[in-house]
Amino acid sequence: MDAFRAWTEVDLDALASNLAVIRRRAGAGRRVMLVVKQDAYGHGAVAVAHHAVRCGVGAFGVGSSSEALELREAGIRLPILVLGTIVEEELAACLRHQIHIGLHANDRVRSLAAYAQRTEQRARVHLNVDTGMGRLGVPAERAMALLRAVAEEDALELRGVMSHLAPPDGLRDPFAQEQVARFDQVLHDAARAGLLSGWVHMANSAGLFTGLTGSVRHGAFDTVRPGIAAYGALPAHLPGADELHPVIALRSRVVFLKDVPASSPVGYGSTWRSPVDTRIATLAIGYGHGLPWTLRGGEVLLGGRRAPIVGRLSMDYITVDVGHLPGVQVGDVATLIGMDGEEVIGLEEVAARSGTIAYEVSCALGRLPRLHLGGRDLPIPAQSPALRPPSGPPVPQPGQPSSGQRS
Repeated sequence: MDAFRAWTEVDLDALASNLAVIRRRAGAGRRVMLVVKQDAYGHGAVAVAHHAVRCGVGAFGVGSSSEALELREAGIRLPILVLGTIVEEELAACLRHQIHIGLHANDRVRSLAAYAQRTEQRARVHLNVDTGMGRLGVPAERAMALLRAVAEEDALELRGVMSHLAPPDGLRDPFAQEQVARFDQVLHDAARAGLLSGWVHMANSAGLFTGLTGSVRHGAFDTVRPGIAAYGALPAHLPGADELHPVIALRSRVVFLKDVPASSPVGYGSTWRSPVDTRIATLAIGYGHGLPWTLRGGEVLLGGRRAPIVGRLSMDYITVDVGHLPGVQVGDVATLIGMDGEEVIGLEEVAARSGTIAYEVSCALGRLPRLHLGGRDLPIPAQSPALRPPSGPPVPQPGQPSSGQRS
């Protein structure tokens, strides 16, 4: 760790604790499909996935075929679903590695079936029903036609039907309840026609933590799809957020100290001037490392105490007023996200001060060196023992870099 100027730490024990909370909220018998897209939201998809398998998840959701193949190459054997779309050039690798594919339109039914037939394979598909997200998926009123088209193709195997909530507040938003009703109608019609098969999933983090575990007529969904909740960054106003623990921490080092007189300008544009004589600490981290340039009024922790970030962020550095903190030295570790002593700065706090969302902050940190810590305690049993790989990668010692997890 001494070689790093700025780095993130990923607490695998916190991840395991959050997964236990998620499984309890999901209820007995429901599969947890952990979403690990964008390098597990900046937490390191390979290490997170291996530990999540050991902690009992039943499947993984990714955003692209390249993310799915990275997990396969790393030895992950559980089902992996590409939640987004794929292009023609990706079909061969997806089928060869038994990647589940999200299905959004008739043209993909035809192209996927044709390729699978030609190569004597079967494609595993999940029908994506657009109930109001408006991004991907077949409109709810055309879902039955697509299900019939899938049923007519011997080379296609329906492994699931899914939808996605648009409101960030889950079922607290009336529009989410309208989406559930639309999805429920599709499920009801599909079941009556004998076309419903595979997993049924709609509940993301917000949906799960606001009670979305079933539908009105069709009964319980058998799969939940948590993302940000597993990483401990669920918005604080949602129920159950206090049960989760932050998984990622962001640290940097003090590389320079300077005493400045009152009225001294600091940073680009001289937007901040010291109100009194003070001491400025320069940290070796900036927007080039993933910090939001829009961060205003941010703070860091030094020795368990808060110190304000002053002046504009630079590409490589930030400046911090430590005049009120005696004893700060070059080489000291500062915490920008995470806990130090009794104080904590969460992803949500940094996001709020930057005018963005926690997702963007954590994803941007994926470019930094990363340490995976903990990972010895496995408090919950696996959901799919027969599909677990024989062993995961070596678990790094606390405080030591994990191998192969640099994104």
